[in-house]
Parts: sequence; C-alpha cells; structure tokens
Amino acid sequence: MTLAAEIAGVGAATEGAATALTDQASVLVSGGKRLRAALCWWSFRSHGGAVSGRSADAAVRTGAALELFQAAALLHDDVMDNSDTRRGAPTAHRSFAAHHAGSGWSGDSARFGEAGAILLGDLVLVAAQRELTGALTTAPDVAPRVREAFDRMQTEVVTGQYLDVLVQAEPWGADPAADESRARAVLRAKSAGYSVAFPLELGALLAGAGPERAASLHTAGVPLGEAFQLRDDVLGVFGDPAVTGKPAGDDLREGKRTVLVARAMAGLRPGADRDLLAGALGDPDLSDDDVRRVRQVIVESGALDGVERLIAELSGTATARLDAAELSSPGREMLAAIARALVDREA
Repeated sequence: MTLAAEIAGVGAATEGAATALTDQASVLVSGGKRLRAALCWWSFRSHGGAVSGRSADAAVRTGAALELFQAAALLHDDVMDNSDTRRGAPTAHRSFAAHHAGSGWSGDSARFGEAGAILLGDLVLVAAQRELTGALTTAPDVAPRVREAFDRMQTEVVTGQYLDVLVQAEPWGADPAADESRARAVLRAKSAGYSVAFPLELGALLAGAGPERAASLHTAGVPLGEAFQLRDDVLGVFGDPAVTGKPAGDDLREGKRTVLVARAMAGLRPGADRDLLAGALGDPDLSDDDVRRVRQVIVESGALDGVERLIAELSGTATARLDAAELSSPGREMLAAIARALVDREA
C-alpha cells in the first residue's frame, strides 16, 4: 500500500490531507542531487558489491532511505530556519500557511503551516524507516551493522540540529575563533556525517566489508562532508539564485552563523564594515543592494578566500584517504568523480 493510500485509509476526512501531505512530499523528493544514494551505491560497488541481486537491491533501497531521511531533515530545518524557498519553490510550511490563509480557516496561518511541515517531516521519516527495514530483509547477514550505523547517523543529525539552534541563540561576534570552532562542530554533526560519511560507511557495510574498512570510508567522508557544507555556506551568500533556487543572500537574512561569517568578523577591524556585517546578519528585510554591500565586505575581509582554501584543504585530505582505501573499479573512479562534484559546484 502506498503512503497516500494509507493516509487516506485512516478515514474519509483524511482524503484531502493525504493529497496535501503527499503533494508536498513529492515536491521535495522530486529534486535534489541524490548524492547520498549515489555515495552509498558506489561505495557498495567499490567494496565488491554486485550490480544486481538481493544485495544490490538492499543497497538501492538503503539509498532511498537516505534520500527520504534527507527530505525529512530539510522539512524540519526549513521550519527552524524560517526559510521561504527550497529548490526554487515555496517551502512546505509556507505552502501550508498559504493554503490555510486562502481557505479562510480559523487560527494563525503561520502556526498551521509550521505544524503541517513538522508533521510531514515526521511522516517522511517513517517512510525512511520502512524503506530501510525493507532493504535489510534482503540482506540479513549485514542487517545489524547497517541498522546500527543508520541509527548513529540519525542521532548525530538530531544532535547537530540542536547544536545549530543553540549556536543561533548564544552570543556571537566577541570571539571569532571560538565562533568558527562552534560553526564547524555544527556542520560536522548536522551535515557532514549524513551527507557523505555515513552513506560511504553504509555502502561498505552492505557489501559485506568489515568494521575497519567501513570505518576508513567514514573517516574519508568527514572532511569531504565538511567541504561540501562549506561550499553550501559560500553559495548561501554568493550563489546565483537562478541556479541555487534560493534568494541571493538568504543565509544572511536567516542569520546563519557560518564559518564564512566567523572568518569575516575575525578579518574586520571594529568600525563601519564590521557593524554592517553584524547588523545584516538575521535581518529579514535585507535588500539586494544590502546583500551586495555585505558580500563586498566579506570579500575584503579575506574570509571568502580563506574558506575556499579550507575547502581545498579538506577536499585534499578526503581524496588522499579515498586513494589509500582498498577500493575496486568502477566504484573507485565514481567516488572520486562525486568527491570533485561535491565541492566544485554552483548549486
């Protein structure tokens, strides 16, 4: 039974709810890079996994579970960040709120939208668990280790999300070095693990690799995942909206406490430019002209060049670790290509 049919089966009154929920879920899962599924699959293949058969089916379905988990995380993240758009379309909570307002229903539209998006995220998370369970029924020999790694990933992401909320609330700007350290800790826990390190580890485990070989792939994935997220942070300020699907400077309006911003604060002397950056961070009414001025300040501070060097350093570390791993073709070559694409991109 499909998820939509199952929701509708709760009762006649839920037929409209099924459509609303699944339509929003479809918008989110229909786009994206599918990088987590790709990393899992090619790690599986690079450890001797067959191109077809029961183990291959398990790897494909685990990749689907990873993508569904990503969708659930994005739904919740957009609510916490109060984001307006995702992949060029209104975020789920904005869509639910607009539907509430357009229908003339009682209560606060924004609150309704947030509630709908949170519940949809929970529903997609249920779908991810089901997909993983289905995958592991075809791979009983590796199921315990795969499940344990997937569970560790989920715990890490939730903890990282909380750390992100905490960093947003704590004082910021007095000690840029400490700010950068906290920002990097957040991105490693919130993004680097489940985006890169865990998909690589899961693929290895699904192919029957032992704990040490799987752990070596995880170790390679951490700096690559950090570089991937740092690229996202750069694009969140300097990206082209036509390519990224988000308004220019959206991360500034949302007040994201990133390594890029921490380095800019560290590179600016007290004065007008530093005050401009501090005042822009978290200002939802920031105009495009304001964003251009802040971009110039960040560039002149040396922060952009510094983060680009950090991305290159982390990417180089990850590449060296992948090169040293015992990987077979064509998985080795595909993982190397994906690693390059993760950091050399415009969206």
